[in-house]
Amino acid sequence: MLVYHLGHTRFADQLTGEGAKLHGGRWNKIGTPCIYTSESKSLSVLEYTANVRLEEMPASLSFTVYEMPQKGWKLIDPDLLPANWQGVPSPEETKLFGSALLQDASIIAFRVPSTIIPSEYNFILNPLAKTFGAVRIIDIQPFQLDKRIKI
Repeated sequence: MLVYHLGHTRFADQLTGEGAKLHGGRWNKIGTPCIYTSESKSLSVLEYTANVRLEEMPASLSFTVYEMPQKGWKLIDPDLLPANWQGVPSPEETKLFGSALLQDASIIAFRVPSTIIPSEYNFILNPLAKTFGAVRIIDIQPFQLDKRIKI
């Protein structure tokens, strides 16, 4: 299965989840590493632009294309998500929910609905999973963001 991440080209080849560990996100607390990915390139663009201010966007962006096994990731039933999972800013409940999942070394990733398009999905990769070595970067593709998306 292929999943996609859009981010700074300088970090495109990393599999550590260090950025999310340093800054936290909707599904992880600061200190918990993970890699935010989406099921499509277009969703990863929407997620990126929703979460990064125009003046903070780097000049050099790339898609990282990950291949992960068909097994080992967890499908999260939307009914089990915290009631406020779509809140802006990201609620503490989602950070705790995701961070607890990321502590399970048997889970390579978990699938959650996008807050932007809930019928589409993001996959949160767990670099601490014991079988995370099965996740591979298969391509890094330069990407030029059309700034009209943010204006």
